[in-house]
Amino acid sequence: MRRIKIFDTTLRDGEQSPGVALSPDEKVAIAKQLARLGVDIIEAGFPIASPGDFDAVRRIAEEVEGPTIAALARTAKADIERAAEAIEPAAKRRIHTFIATSPVHMEKKLRMTPDEVVERAAWAVKFARGFVDDVEFSAEDAGRSDPDFLVRIFGEAIAAGATTINIPDTVGYQVPWKFGELVGYIIENTPGAEKVDWSVHTHDDLGMATVNSLAAVRAGATQVECTVNGIGERAGNASLEEVVMALYTRRDFFEAETGINTRELYRTSQLVSRLTGMVVPPNKAVVGRNAFAHEAGIHQDGVLKARETYEIMNAETVGREAAVMVLGKHSGRHAFKKALAELGYEIKGDEELKRLFARFKEIADRKKQVSSEDLIALVEDERTRAPEMFKLLDMQVHSGLALTPVATVRVKTPDDEVTEAATGDGPVDAVYKAISRAVGLSPTLERYRIEATTGGTEALGEVMVRLRQGSVVVTGRGIAPDVVEASARAYLDALNKLVAGVGSREVVESP
Repeated sequence: MRRIKIFDTTLRDGEQSPGVALSPDEKVAIAKQLARLGVDIIEAGFPIASPGDFDAVRRIAEEVEGPTIAALARTAKADIERAAEAIEPAAKRRIHTFIATSPVHMEKKLRMTPDEVVERAAWAVKFARGFVDDVEFSAEDAGRSDPDFLVRIFGEAIAAGATTINIPDTVGYQVPWKFGELVGYIIENTPGAEKVDWSVHTHDDLGMATVNSLAAVRAGATQVECTVNGIGERAGNASLEEVVMALYTRRDFFEAETGINTRELYRTSQLVSRLTGMVVPPNKAVVGRNAFAHEAGIHQDGVLKARETYEIMNAETVGREAAVMVLGKHSGRHAFKKALAELGYEIKGDEELKRLFARFKEIADRKKQVSSEDLIALVEDERTRAPEMFKLLDMQVHSGLALTPVATVRVKTPDDEVTEAATGDGPVDAVYKAISRAVGLSPTLERYRIEATTGGTEALGEVMVRLRQGSVVVTGRGIAPDVVEASARAYLDALNKLVAGVGSREVVESP
């Protein structure tokens, strides 16, 4: 079995998804989960893009152990120096530098000749090798580049010291048959090909990112660049969980394997969805809510007799075995802690256990049963919550078909407890206006989303909001049995992040 490296770019390309703005704490939380998942390389960000991106990459390099920590850089001196500085604390470091190679990019965007592009690429790789031993070179828009020009520039990059060569289908133009041919041709004809890892980075504009990556593996690629849930610019990237489970389930065909702990896939998917605010479609392969659901009678009958009749993967394999776990208001602290341990959570001391258990009891008193999905939502909500400058102490809402919604809130601020009331178009609108009056902030609400953590009328409501104030964009999350309360918690979480000044970012070009 060939070993395929998994290069995760959720925190770099994934965070460039429209509307996503992760705080440094959220990026570190995702990076630590990616380490538990077992990815080989974490592309932590683009340090030159902003001070916030630099700080997040630096923290990941300091706090996350196991994977190689990579930082992206254009073929520019300042980019490479900034990337090297950001990843300096990591035990395993990689600088990932890139330049465009397609005719349209070289002529229209770079305004450089092919010879100049080759010269710049070789210089950048050599310069990066002065900081780290592990340098990856990418030819942006390789999917629309001349194959022989790619052979030339990759040969020069290898000669300059590149250890990984990446062939990106940056605009999602390729189809699997042609992409496999392209990858095979490049590997076969590039001087020094045997000295490096061959990587692919595919986009999903035509819905073929995952299959293009798999075709490249068949053609000799040894690294796949992907994102959790397939998030990313435009239509997204190759989906990590799909690539991993395709190689796992069809290892007879691909004759390749990864080092991924597949039992962490579902948990990773849920964390990324929750922190980015990007919903996982119910029918999403591997991690969607319906991925292992059977409703048709003939399917149910077959699965009850033998699961393999309609399931090619076990839910347990991707970490969904705990979905049947149920706790209630009579459950004690020991059972609660054991349930969290079975879900893979390590409690960080008595203080965290006390806080989580108190929140659990609050929810359990209002629900008959608390499922594993509820527990996951509870823990992630508490661990990713911003420091509470503002805290909801009480809330009352009056609403009805013939009534104008009225909300009264009591909020703890750094100076005092403030009570305010407001009317609105609906109960949530009234609550948000009352909170804004109480804290003295009125940002623009750009997105509001609500969903249930499980089925049934007693499911926890989970709300995500995105707020903008000036150039700062933040997301907030809240969970509660009552959807209006969950909405209030999400709004206050976002306001706390605004006060902390997290969330702003600059989108820049990338492979």
